Amino acid sequence: MKTDIQFYTSSESINLPNGWHWVKLGDVCDRIDYGYTASADFSIDDVKFLRITDIQNNHVNWDSVPGCKITSDEESANQLMDGDIVFARTGGTTGKSYLIQKPPRSVFASYLIRLSPSIQTVPQFLYSFFQSDFYWRQIKKAARGGAQPNVNASLLSKLILPLPPLPEQKRITAILNEQMDAVEKARTAAEAQLEASIKLQYAYVQDTLKEPLKSYSIDECTTEVSTGIGSTWSEYPVLGATRSGLAPAKEPVGSRPERYKFADAGTIFYNPMRILIGSIALVDDGDSAGITSPDYVVIKAKDGILHYRWFYHWLRSPHGERFIKSLARGAVRERILYKRLIQGSIDLPSYESQVMAADKIAKIKPLVRGIEEQLKYINVLPTAILRKAFSGGF
Repeated sequence: MKTDIQFYTSSESINLPNGWHWVKLGDVCDRIDYGYTASADFSIDDVKFLRITDIQNNHVNWDSVPGCKITSDEESANQLMDGDIVFARTGGTTGKSYLIQKPPRSVFASYLIRLSPSIQTVPQFLYSFFQSDFYWRQIKKAARGGAQPNVNASLLSKLILPLPPLPEQKRITAILNEQMDAVEKARTAAEAQLEASIKLQYAYVQDTLKEPLKSYSIDECTTEVSTGIGSTWSEYPVLGATRSGLAPAKEPVGSRPERYKFADAGTIFYNPMRILIGSIALVDDGDSAGITSPDYVVIKAKDGILHYRWFYHWLRSPHGERFIKSLARGAVRERILYKRLIQGSIDLPSYESQVMAADKIAKIKPLVRGIEEQLKYINVLPTAILRKAFSGGF
């Protein structure tokens, strides 16, 4: 057990309150060690064997965690205790942590690192630090240049963190718990409102399908935008398609920007590699025109037959999901281009009914956008709260 802590300086431009110090993580932990190497065995239940894959959305369902063969000495060396914190060493969740709370009899696998806080620290306080941008900036900096980002015990032990006195840690932890609970309640409420609004949009589409319908092939009611915009590409923002719809593209324009396709009001486009998971976008009335990847499928609805807003929300509805899945052929990386799309057909209500439904959807669009903006704000709150907490702002 460590009783002496050496103080350090940090590159962070923060003046810590009196009594706070920058310390190395290794100096405030009793141990930072690697897990046990074994094969998971679901027939063994007396000693649980925690793996990276057992930690989902910051939760562990211990009932589904397998066991493993282990000697009493090895179990003693690798036993998880209340207040331990485990880290993913590699893979897509590298650096992410999980606080162990009242675990069953269990050990941890070798692709995890276990940290045991010393008596100078509150485990929940340390765990909160591992969610902060102070922590993630150091992790990302240390991982630069490597072919595969990874975290190891040596790297963790050298991380610098701001440490207040123990009573202050407890006070801050209580405030953090209260504020994070409030954020989570606000997020849950906003997500429920958004889900209800989306269901209402689908309901407007569904209502039109109760009238007599006429079948059309997709090429009878749509056209493809297949040519690039040319030299005027720089006048427009680059647009992307996500599972939530229209969004700024994550990647800048490529080496041949003149091949990017123009998308103005009434244009629907999708990523042919991700349409099966709902990456579809609509440039609606009031949205800024833009350009999108030449690899994307860009289509226009034929006026008088198919209303673009109705069609977009139909594509995102359960009807559209079934239609898209019916075009898939089971490949690992399915690519649904326009020539595959037009192999399908759609049963359409009258154009007038589509317009009425589209107008109703347009009226709730400001509500949907307001909720989406609210969620964006809520989702950045934890970072701001943690920064304040670890800067002495509480």
